[in-house]
Amino acid sequence: MYELEDTKEHLSNLINDLHSSKYLDETDFKIQIAHIYSHLNRIYNSRNHTGEISDEEFLQYSEFPTDIKPI
Repeated sequence: MYELEDTKEHLSNLINDLHSSKYLDETDFKIQIAHIYSHLNRIYNSRNHTGEISDEEFLQYSEFPTDIKPI
């Protein structure tokens, strides 16, 4: 649930930034989107994981899933 809540918070912040600014720096936008993707990837990749996640698993789970195609 933490990852979902954090994703929701970051999406809300990005939406607010885009609404309040005529121009969002492309580098900042890419960083924010990548951060959101990392949360979503961890949600999906760790869906069957129980217990604590090691540092190695954290990095592995942050990668884009290989068993789904973006649509």
